[in-house]
This record gives sequence, C-alpha cells and structure tokens, in this order.
Amino acid sequence: MGSGTYSFSARTVRADSLGYNTKSAREIFTERSMNNAMNPNGVDIRESRDSIEHPESIAIILGLDVTGSMGSIPHYLVKEGLPHIMQSIIDDGVKDPQLLFLGIGDHECDRAPLQVGQFESSDELLDHWLTTVFLEGGGGGNKGESYHLAWYFAGHHTSIDCFEKRNKKGYLFTIGDEPVLDNFPSRNVKNIMGVPQAQDYSSMELLDKAREMYNVYHLHLKQGSNGRSQHVMDGWKQLMGDNLIIIDKKEDVSSVISEIVTTNYQSVGNEFIQESEVEIDDEPLMGDTPTFPETQTEDEMML
Repeated sequence: MGSGTYSFSARTVRADSLGYNTKSAREIFTERSMNNAMNPNGVDIRESRDSIEHPESIAIILGLDVTGSMGSIPHYLVKEGLPHIMQSIIDDGVKDPQLLFLGIGDHECDRAPLQVGQFESSDELLDHWLTTVFLEGGGGGNKGESYHLAWYFAGHHTSIDCFEKRNKKGYLFTIGDEPVLDNFPSRNVKNIMGVPQAQDYSSMELLDKAREMYNVYHLHLKQGSNGRSQHVMDGWKQLMGDNLIIIDKKEDVSSVISEIVTTNYQSVGNEFIQESEVEIDDEPLMGDTPTFPETQTEDEMML
C-alpha cells in the first residue's frame, strides 16, 4: 500500500462533486456497521513501504475517536482538515507521507471498538478509507475510551520502512476528549484481533510498545464536561508527558498535526531532529503543554 500521489486539484474537484463541503456527517459517512475491509480481526500487518514513487516514506497514523461526542472530527477532516494536513506537510518538505486511519471506540461496550484502514498516499484512497469509517457513536459510562487500541495496533501490527530501513520513527496521533481505559484484557484482544493466544496489557505497556517505532501524541479536545475536566487532562499529562497536546476546537487538529510532523522533519537530507528540539509557535513543544485559544461557539452535533 501507499502508491499514488496526493493531488490537491483533483481532490478539490472530487470533493465538490461528492458534496463534502455541504453534506452532513451522516450523508458522507454512510456505513451503518463496520465495513469488512476495516475489520481488524485476522489482520496480521499493515505496511508502509518505500517505492520508486515514494523513496522516503514516512508512516503517519491518525486514530479517530468515533464515539458519540467526537463524530465531528472525521467530518471536519473530510471537509477541510485532511487536505490541509497533506498540503502543509508536503509543501514543507515531507514528500512521501503515508497515512493510515483508525477508528477508535470502547472495547468494553462497542460493536466496533477498532477499525483499521491502510497506509495510503493518494488523495482518492485517503478519502476512501476516511469515509469508510463507521461512526458508531457509542462509548459508555465506564470513564474512558479505548485509545490504547491504536497503540496496540501500531506496536504489534504495523511494519514501516521509515523505521526499519532508516531508523526514523513514524507518527501516531490519537484524538479524543475522554480518558484512556486502563487495560486491554486478553479476552478482548482475542475477540477484536482474532488471535488464538493473547495476554493482558496495561495502557502503559501498549504506549511503550508503540513508542518503539512511533513518535506518539495525544490531542485532547476541550469540549464537553470530560474534555474540560482538569482531572482528565492531568491523567493524560501523567501518561503522555510532553506529548499531550491540548486544543480548544476541532479546527486546530490539522494545523497541530502538520506542524508537529513538519517541525520534526528536515528537508535537507530528509533527516529528523530530536523531539526535544521541536517547537510550535515559538514555544517548546516538549516543555509546558501548548494550548490554543478558547472558542465561544457551541459544540457541533454531527450525529
């Protein structure tokens, strides 16, 4: 996977023809259950590979919370956020990005707690996988969502040339407004992934595993009671350290992601700098957690 290129002009024409800018989330995201192509059960590996077309591939995973409170994020991405991310990082010298979308729910109560796309580079295929995500709108009253499923999948079920050939980590972003659940029990691993044998994992174990190949960030959206809870943000800060990014509105998601990737990437020699050197808006990313200005608009109800 990962063939093809991202054409901004072709994407604009197709978005207009498909009505991405005018249709509701329900009209664009038409899946009413998990699409079989995104079912992780039985998936061994998702690959991000170099090619003649993309000789310096860089793997990027976007883990999207698709529970009830967060359905507006995929809708924002398909309308404008994804093209902004791709144009920004390509224009700033990251020539061969390959993105994989994950849909994340709640492994304790949802029908589709994990959905898995493919690493892709072309505008058409990226839109395909994004709009194939089932916006289940679930979640539960169990004080968290299963963001750690993104860490599990990245750490155990991806193979990426940027790391394996060049020792350059990929990027993994989860986006949500809830705490992360503490554990991923073996019975759930078996049920979701279809593996014959599994073990219990803690969230910290899964995060550490994902960090072996990826620079892992969590974007916490301050919307709703949980999103604005200092207790929730403190919990994420303890888990993620300086790789927790707090944002006030969904429109900041694309600029934060693109800036993190491009600031790490050096166009001269396609080399990466160390995380401790990264800065966003002249403030050290790896120091105090950056925030973005508050907004007074009401939360969008897309589902």
